[in-house]
Amino acid sequence: MTTKAERTSQYIIETVAPIFNKHGYVGTSLSHLTEATGLTKGAIYGNFENKESLALISFQHLRTILLDKIDEKLGVEGDSKVRIFNLINFYREYDQFIEPLGGCPILNFGVDSQGNNDKLAAACKETVKEIEGKIAFVLENGVNFGEIRLPVAPLQFAKQLFTFLNGAIAMNDITGDRKYLLNTIAYLEQLIGQEFSQH
Repeated sequence: MTTKAERTSQYIIETVAPIFNKHGYVGTSLSHLTEATGLTKGAIYGNFENKESLALISFQHLRTILLDKIDEKLGVEGDSKVRIFNLINFYREYDQFIEPLGGCPILNFGVDSQGNNDKLAAACKETVKEIEGKIAFVLENGVNFGEIRLPVAPLQFAKQLFTFLNGAIAMNDITGDRKYLLNTIAYLEQLIGQEFSQH
């Protein structure tokens, strides 16, 4: 059974996380937070140490949502090819998945926190590494079980794949043109299909 204080804290995090994600750490004002939550400054900061800690907890909340979804996509039944293609297919609809979150937490918090918030920047970097590690783990198993062959080490391949995906997300966000996302996914499916079987 959760206490009233715990429920209030959870409500604050879920409400303000998309705001921090959309407006950035510096761009998010106290009035943004009080208007969205309907709470006073005292009520918000009675639950959290300061703006920095609230922003970090907000990122961690969104990060968990994203990592859970990536685990779900990589955890489907089937061999490593099926799992990687399932993940890539998820990114075809990624812009819709992140809309209620205020955008892509990795890109938004990651770029915004550079030079503004060292703890947030470190948390974003750690999240990138964690996702790349999850992809690399599936690839490594695929190589070990003889399901796929790769031209480079699994982690290097995972980093390159994740770079492609995030570049497409960034261009989609900047231009509002989904073709950047859809065309990149189509290209990756073709490229990876060839890479998995050629070497």
